[in-house]
Amino acid sequence: MLLTGARPGEVIALRWEDVNTQWHGLTIRDKVEGERNIPLTPYVANLLAVLPRSNQWLFSSATSKIGHITEPNTVHSTACTVAGLEGLTLHGLRRYFKSLTEWLEMPAGVVAQIMGHKPSATAEKHYTVRPLELLALHHNKTEAWVLEQAGIAFDPATAGVGSLRVVA
Repeated sequence: MLLTGARPGEVIALRWEDVNTQWHGLTIRDKVEGERNIPLTPYVANLLAVLPRSNQWLFSSATSKIGHITEPNTVHSTACTVAGLEGLTLHGLRRYFKSLTEWLEMPAGVVAQIMGHKPSATAEKHYTVRPLELLALHHNKTEAWVLEQAGIAFDPATAGVGSLRVVA
């Protein structure tokens, strides 16, 4: 959510068919427009590539009746406690995505489109068309900056599955 700007429910409902590695996109089932396509950034693509494929869901669960995780809050809260982060919610990660885009002066319309917010102006609704490649231009810069700030060494040009590492 921090790297995609997606809502928690949108992330846990992702299916393998929603991942387009050829065109580097993710199809998000959206509560506002039905669905939207956002860039599949290099680091997120690398993270998804190592997930097991046990059914059609990216975040599958053997114990869930519907086949995917349904309540990630408990695990998230435990991870935050271990990391010493109090009060960070899953939706808070989405909020941070929006806030972090300001550091890079990402156009507000680009951010809104990635996050699935409705256009706020007439020109935005009727005249502005942003293809996936244009969104990716900004989104990839944001991802690279966030990784740099977090001290995560990642070079998309040389990264392969399993080559991620955190630099302390």
